[in-house]
Amino acid sequence: MEQIQIKLFIALVYIFSVIASSTHATDFKYCDKEKGYNVTVNGVEVIPNPVIRGKETSFNISAFTGNPLSEGKVEISVAYFGWHVYGETGDLCASVSCPIPAGNFTISSSELLPILAPPGSYTLQLKVQDDDKNELTCIKFDFSIGFLASGEGLVDT
Repeated sequence: MEQIQIKLFIALVYIFSVIASSTHATDFKYCDKEKGYNVTVNGVEVIPNPVIRGKETSFNISAFTGNPLSEGKVEISVAYFGWHVYGETGDLCASVSCPIPAGNFTISSSELLPILAPPGSYTLQLKVQDDDKNELTCIKFDFSIGFLASGEGLVDT
């Protein structure tokens, strides 16, 4: 009976750790610590974390603005071990419903990472600009791509 309880406890700890690791907040830092950005970031969430190649990944940035925003641009830059590997500029209103009233809002993006993306550490930089090209915020955060791709049963070599 005691062995069953121990096995059950181990299974529950494992399940909890998998769930917790796939939904925990990601640490971020501002690109310029001295700059007083008009949009402040409250948190970053990457789901799943670590990212799985060939599967859709969601990036959710919770933020706050003191002034309403009617339009703007979002610039994303991704580096792999410090080397620029991807960049994209898009309409802010494609990631969040505009106009954005003063207060809290969330920028969400879902990306299907290529199955050939190498596993390892990546850094994503996100800049938000208003329609006059004024930088409203700029953050950086790290994420990792795991060794298994979706549907793979063995570790890549």
